[in-house]
Amino acid sequence: MFMNELLVQKAATQFGNEPTAIKALGSGLIHHTYCVHYKNSPAMVLQAINKNTFKQPENIIQNYCIVQNYLSNSENSNAIAGLVTSKNGSYFWEDEAENFWRATLYFENSYAPENANSPAQAQAAANCFATFTKQLSGLDANKLYEIIPGFHNLAHRYQQFENAIKGAAIFRLMRATHVISELRNRHYLVDFYNRVTSDTAFKKRVMHHDCKPGNILFDASTHQAICPVDLDTVMPGYFFSDIGDMIRTMACTHNENSNEWEYINVNGDYYNAIMNGYLQGMKDSFTTAEIKHIHKAGLLMTYMQCLRFTTDFLNNDIYYKTTYPEQNLNRSLNQLIYLEQLEAFTAGL
Repeated sequence: MFMNELLVQKAATQFGNEPTAIKALGSGLIHHTYCVHYKNSPAMVLQAINKNTFKQPENIIQNYCIVQNYLSNSENSNAIAGLVTSKNGSYFWEDEAENFWRATLYFENSYAPENANSPAQAQAAANCFATFTKQLSGLDANKLYEIIPGFHNLAHRYQQFENAIKGAAIFRLMRATHVISELRNRHYLVDFYNRVTSDTAFKKRVMHHDCKPGNILFDASTHQAICPVDLDTVMPGYFFSDIGDMIRTMACTHNENSNEWEYINVNGDYYNAIMNGYLQGMKDSFTTAEIKHIHKAGLLMTYMQCLRFTTDFLNNDIYYKTTYPEQNLNRSLNQLIYLEQLEAFTAGL
């Protein structure tokens, strides 16, 4: 779905003077994003925030302001893309169609890779995400809104899974029998998650919650990581979320839509690069308990995604887009196989 060009043009004029070029930016599936150059204002990234996904976009702006202000007042902190004030004096603008717009400054001579093209790039991305959390370690995470309630709440995701089983059509239940059984057999991961959230040995932290290479800006000349972007899901979380999702996505030999079951495995070079980069970025911020259980991070996030795909399949594919029947079930199998491979890979670590 494309935005009306007149609405985009009008939104651009709310954040700068005399736009000269507007270009669609990136391949994100949630927001409409544009790079806008102006005659008399700095270039910026303009976004229409998806209000179907983010029900209270004002909370995103509030969280961004808290993070931005904290980092700007901290020594040796990496700069993030600053919010731009609209002509009405706020950090957002709503058009007549109730689209919610915000803008951030554009980093010239930068790029965001779609995928990690080498272990070194994966390590740099992991280090940048970790540095972001490390630099916010003095900020009380409870000051931030929970943008998507229950987003990485494994106990909640498991309950959704069990509820879906109760209401599923018999055909879908029969097709998913193996996956359902394997997920139930790994309830120990839910138990561990409950321990994490109730034990003070595991700290609540400011986490990014959407750690992929495309959310890191790299300098086009030096190829060094600059800073994380797409801070919409920055909110309170626990140690496993960001590194776990990078292990789930970047350290797997095949993406979550692959049906080449026999080839799905852990890429050890990427796994170690992500782990090393993240731990280097966090430095001494992790607790003893978090370090001890760091290799559970990938297991937790892969298990959680397998639960979510299975739940959606049992609920008749109402959340994730599909292009063929049983795609969500195949995604579940994909994640289950990767989970099994991760279990074997991390058993001796």
